[in-house]
Amino acid sequence: MTDTVLRDANAPSGDKNLGNLPEWDLSDLYTGEDAPELARDLDWLQTACAEFAADYEGKLDTLDAAGLLDCLHRDEAISRTAGRIMSFAGLRYYQLTTDGGRAKFLSDCQEKVTSFTTPLVFFSLELNRLDEAALKALYAENADLTRYAPVIRRIRAMKPHQLSDELEKFLHDLGVVGDAWERLFDETIAGLTFTVDGEEMGIEGTLNLLTEQDRDQREAAARELARVFGENIRTFSRVHNTAAKEKEVIDRWRKMPTPQTGRHLSNDVEAEVVEALRDAVVAAYPKLSHRYYELKRKWLGLERMQVWDRNAPLPMEETRIVDWDDARATVMNAYAAFDPRMADLAQPFFEKGWIDADVKQGKAPGAFAHPTVTDVHPYVMLNYLGKPRDVMTLAHELGHGVHQVLAAEQGELLSSTPLTLAETASVFGEMLTFRRMLDGAKDKAERKVLLAGKVEDMINTVVRQIAFYDFECKLHAARREGELTPDDINALWMSVQAESLGPAFDFMDGYETFWAYIPHFVHSPFYVYAYAFGDGLVNALYAVYEENPEGFQEKYFEMLKAGGSKHHKDLLAPFGLDASDPAFWDKGLSMISGLIDELEAMED
Repeated sequence: MTDTVLRDANAPSGDKNLGNLPEWDLSDLYTGEDAPELARDLDWLQTACAEFAADYEGKLDTLDAAGLLDCLHRDEAISRTAGRIMSFAGLRYYQLTTDGGRAKFLSDCQEKVTSFTTPLVFFSLELNRLDEAALKALYAENADLTRYAPVIRRIRAMKPHQLSDELEKFLHDLGVVGDAWERLFDETIAGLTFTVDGEEMGIEGTLNLLTEQDRDQREAAARELARVFGENIRTFSRVHNTAAKEKEVIDRWRKMPTPQTGRHLSNDVEAEVVEALRDAVVAAYPKLSHRYYELKRKWLGLERMQVWDRNAPLPMEETRIVDWDDARATVMNAYAAFDPRMADLAQPFFEKGWIDADVKQGKAPGAFAHPTVTDVHPYVMLNYLGKPRDVMTLAHELGHGVHQVLAAEQGELLSSTPLTLAETASVFGEMLTFRRMLDGAKDKAERKVLLAGKVEDMINTVVRQIAFYDFECKLHAARREGELTPDDINALWMSVQAESLGPAFDFMDGYETFWAYIPHFVHSPFYVYAYAFGDGLVNALYAVYEENPEGFQEKYFEMLKAGGSKHHKDLLAPFGLDASDPAFWDKGLSMISGLIDELEAMED
């Protein structure tokens, strides 16, 4: 999930000459809430979970290699069916989060799946109690079982933080309560309305105005965002306080040393690697964001930058609407030029109802690619408004989709890629699209606009996301000391903004509330560093591609096909890269700095 013309958010597809924007066809999952296949799968899931528990609870340490492999296959089938049900319910909900019926259907499905799968909590707990030597002996017996060693290793990484069987079941059941706070956030955000120049719109349309050429319109949108966030700040504060406190309680019981530990474990990445990334980016603020925004301040002819100027187009940039067909052609041509297989994998997304692109009131904001389950296919959600940045978002989410299709070959338990690596194909897809557009620039002015746009995207992906990460670190540390008022959270937000954006900026009254709309803080605490990880990784990868393109595509596809079956060290080794080397991050950041060098040289 992710940040022209004034467009009515309720307008139908095709408005403002965007073309025929696609919508999801979810029938590959189920044809509807009352589909007999859905009822059948719910019944099967309930029975399969009960039988799994009856067959294996208390007996995992008695299984031979073939028995453990069969157990894993059955667990995989359960995950696949539960995932199909929840994907269908969740995707329908995100299409129209303000619809009570869809919200109820999602909640009912979540409660049923949680209830059915509670008896399975024993599985990971008993797996963690297996003797390491005995487990290695089982691997030696059966090559098919050895294939699952990476997922078993990741499960066993939680061993030091495991609670009693009874407490683990309690927490599993309680999960639906935490989900309710996430839904409150989603529904509140989706239900907000903003009025700019007499036009009423949702959050996506309003945020889009921050990229308008007309500065007055950008300012009006920023002030309206601040006004509406301010009116709802108590709700957002309550959601953040509750979610952070719930996390603190669970972390304390699990003896997690830091609030970030759980995310690092789920990402299969070492804390020191993340801290090396964070420190490298913060140290680079002056040569990245500070330097770029000082350049932009001059281009805009301003004494001081305001927050509504951050994503403003350049003065020489033509206000351009990219219709859907052009966006599709741009991305597909870039993918095909890299490797025809990449375009072939992306093609069905456009032709088979795997993309939902239109902006509608009540639709979830942002963009994402959801992998669903390995025997179906991913679905991509966009809020397409025809800006050049929207083309990059399409390239980004399609990259995720291609990655998810390729990784599906690993099966349900091994296909899921840790967040740190999940951004690789998406950011690489953006880079391919950018490089193709840059090569096609017709003059120096167009090249400058493209370079500046890419630098801004990279700053938003690296600098902004690490600032977000620092904000979250401060938020969770402060919440451990007690309840946070809206003013407390506002102050934490502002403490990272000036440092990351630099001395070119002033901050309007009300900007202190702009933490309120970022969904990752609520849905996936500390997710955000994965964006910076992915961008740095791709910059280093792309440098390898430019230096030595021979055979790169094969190694790239092998990396994507691996899904979650390999650690980041093993995935990057064929490219001669190592993310645990602090110099690795400097290599990625130097690509951004190099683009800024080129922009500065254009000033001469």
